[in-house]
Amino acid sequence: MAPPRLIVVDDDVSIRQALADYLGRHGFEVRAVGGGAALDDALGQAGADLIILDLMMPGEDGLSICRRLQGKGIPILMLSAMGGTPDRIVGLEIGAADYLSKPFEPRELLARVRAVLRTARAAVDGSPVAPDELFFNGWRLNRAERTVHDPAGERMQLTGGEFALLQAFAERPGRLLSRDALIDLSRGPRAEPFDRSVDLGVSRLRRKLAERGGGRLIETVRGEGYRFTPSSRPR
Repeated sequence: MAPPRLIVVDDDVSIRQALADYLGRHGFEVRAVGGGAALDDALGQAGADLIILDLMMPGEDGLSICRRLQGKGIPILMLSAMGGTPDRIVGLEIGAADYLSKPFEPRELLARVRAVLRTARAAVDGSPVAPDELFFNGWRLNRAERTVHDPAGERMQLTGGEFALLQAFAERPGRLLSRDALIDLSRGPRAEPFDRSVDLGVSRLRRKLAERGGGRLIETVRGEGYRFTPSSRPR
């Protein structure tokens, strides 16, 4: 399945590039443009499944762009440093699928993007909203149902801690994760740090993955932590 196609529209080059890089690391195909004219050119070259659109831009602003794209069938997630209720209402009334106020956590943007895409997909094919899933090397991790299926389609039994570790890894392919980071991601920031508990959890998870042919998914970086190394990123 091809990755969802996103277009980030923001006149600040550093912001749009940072958003494109972040979303690209999570399996999306992302193009970044600086305004309405560049957006039109991008849409003319290839379609999009979602537009992430900044409200305040010189020249044609986000509200104007959103208004003229109504009826095109492309959902729009609007971003704005002006988080007041009137701005949000206007944006939603003229066709934005969602509205996110700056500053925001990247993870919240990612969750909003996925939610808008699921809703749009359901509206097109009439199916129920699909659960939030990650795919890697034929494996399937369902975050909503907290299940993992191997490439043969068989469900793998994991403890709650093992599932949390695998989810933390699968959401961050290729990133070096320290033991402290894995504690925060799998147990929350209030968990008591105990390095050996993370090592043991990773060891058990790695053993279970190896039994299903996924023995090389988790790499140990001596003295620093662990890295999840699938051949393709989750989507």
